[in-house]
Amino acid sequence: MAINRIVTKILAGKNLSSSNIPGGQQRSRIWIAAAVVAGLQVLAGSGVWAQEALKFGVADPLTGPSAIFGLDQMQAVRWAVEDINAKGGINGRKLEAIIADHQAKPEVGIAVVNKFISVDKVPVFITAFSSVVKAVASIADREKVLMLSVGANSPDIKNLGDYVYTMFPLADIDMKALGAYMVQKQGKKRAAVLYVNHETGIEGAKVFAQAFTQAGGEVVLNDSYEETRSDFTGLVLKVRAANPDTIHIHSNVSDFTALVAQMRQLGLNTQITSFQTAFNPKMIQDVGAGAEGIIVTAMAPSSEDNPNVAGYLNRWQQAYKREPNGLPYTQYFHDAPYIIAQLYKWVLDRNLPVIGENLRKALLDIKSFDLPLTTRIVFNDDHTVNSPTYFWQVKNGKFQVIGKQ
Repeated sequence: MAINRIVTKILAGKNLSSSNIPGGQQRSRIWIAAAVVAGLQVLAGSGVWAQEALKFGVADPLTGPSAIFGLDQMQAVRWAVEDINAKGGINGRKLEAIIADHQAKPEVGIAVVNKFISVDKVPVFITAFSSVVKAVASIADREKVLMLSVGANSPDIKNLGDYVYTMFPLADIDMKALGAYMVQKQGKKRAAVLYVNHETGIEGAKVFAQAFTQAGGEVVLNDSYEETRSDFTGLVLKVRAANPDTIHIHSNVSDFTALVAQMRQLGLNTQITSFQTAFNPKMIQDVGAGAEGIIVTAMAPSSEDNPNVAGYLNRWQQAYKREPNGLPYTQYFHDAPYIIAQLYKWVLDRNLPVIGENLRKALLDIKSFDLPLTTRIVFNDDHTVNSPTYFWQVKNGKFQVIGKQ
């Protein structure tokens, strides 16, 4: 360490003018050494002697309707970075997250990612929301900057380029599982499938409908709606006329709550299913008794399967007196910095340039990552990961695990 080397020289009497002082030579050296140590520690603490931080970008919605998820996801990222740095960072270097708001809009996401690359000079970034991921993937691939998708679930994501990987299981895992589960375990035979008209809704609903049909059920209504829609009366009447025994809604955050509330207000009390977007305590609060029985999927383990999750939830209670919105999503966002830290360590240990190409090499070499909240993630050759599907149901005003596949 630099401080130790300087102190050794001082105590040895090298370049020490006070060494010519009769009778006080060693005493002077000790006092000067102590003063130098104190001064250098202050400088080191102020960052003057610190090596440059290892940066990564994080783009998520911090404003707009989807911010209810994005803000909690960013808190999960901050806690993870704090914990990594508290344990010494990566080979003594701090990890730093550069957080930006993409508003869940593709055009904003493009601007954010261009800034990450051209201004912030990050070699790796994470983001979410299928429409944004698809919009920025070509930039990451062209610039050879590693991109990790955290939360987007469109199956197309696995085909977006050499530098685009998803650490979050795609819809062709949980929606396949949910479609079969509703037929085989819940005894449903007739499904109405409703979805918001963008990538997440279209692809997720398609996978669910296929799985439900293959399991022996029938899709009696398959209809979309625009993201900006607020009055769902006509759509609810179409659902009622189709007479389903289950309704699957593949939606955004806000429209799920509005659609369910209007269904209940119009007397439609049919079983409802969705994916992790509906895993939202605030939705239960807003819909009230109408939320009872809703079944959603989650791709991250519960506290029963991973004891670390209980400590994580306690951290939220201590800080905010509540659970995070979209708990499973926040688990993946929390663990993303741990993957990035391991990639950086692999590169630094080999004295390679800290660039996207080498971080990608690290990912391909490591492949398997043991993580605090999502347990083990293994990247497949097709840039995807696998995970068990957890089924949660609203019971007595809270989400409770009812199955796993």
